[in-house]
Amino acid sequence: MERTARDIMTADPRTVVRELPVTDAARLMAENRIGALPVLDGTKLVGIVTEGDLIMQEVKIEFPTYIHLLDGFIMYPPSTAKFESELKKAVGATVGDVMTGNPVTVQADTTVADLATLMVDREVSRVPVLDGDKLVGIVSKSDIVRSLVAGE
Repeated sequence: MERTARDIMTADPRTVVRELPVTDAARLMAENRIGALPVLDGTKLVGIVTEGDLIMQEVKIEFPTYIHLLDGFIMYPPSTAKFESELKKAVGATVGDVMTGNPVTVQADTTVADLATLMVDREVSRVPVLDGDKLVGIVSKSDIVRSLVAGE
């Protein structure tokens, strides 16, 4: 029988709320040696915050470029909204400011092969695992590698 996300996931992962200060989330990750925290609103998964989200140096801000043309200024993409969003992420004070909303998720019965494919295709390192709409675990790429080694 093929293994599933439920078989290799970390069950009942630590979670946080949007309002948690970024510094507290970073401390929680460091103390527990984890790289991501699912973000809940009540019992509903609304996002995920990762180490990368918390490392300000990793946030690349593209400043809008203005082109002077016929005595007027035209803003060249990226748009002001994107710039403001990136700036807010760089100096975000709460998990809600820096998290990835609507994260890639899988159901607990997703096969490890399908899970690995999804992670590569979507370029994510960790995936929250749901049973219906309830968060039951999280799977990282290292969980998949460990499961392959254990399966030999």
